[in-house]
Amino acid sequence: MKRVPIDATPPFDFWPCFEAIPESDFEKHDCSERKVDNARTDSKGSFQHVLISSSTPNVFMVIVLGLQSGVVHGHRLFDLNREYGLSLHAD
Repeated sequence: MKRVPIDATPPFDFWPCFEAIPESDFEKHDCSERKVDNARTDSKGSFQHVLISSSTPNVFMVIVLGLQSGVVHGHRLFDLNREYGLSLHAD
């Protein structure tokens, strides 16, 4: 995956799809600031994964964009704290 420059223009307006994500899919994490800190494109240039930050450290809503089709292919809450057992507090 190749990192997309932070100041790059999105390939298309995906925000209406983001707004349509059911509240339950956010699992009580707040992504309402709509802050994108990271996006990556696959090696074939077919898909772009856009990571929308939440107010919880290490938790993102990922939107998968089809670069040729110009449609959103899906979304997933990516919780690195849960996936990798990261601690939110210093011990």
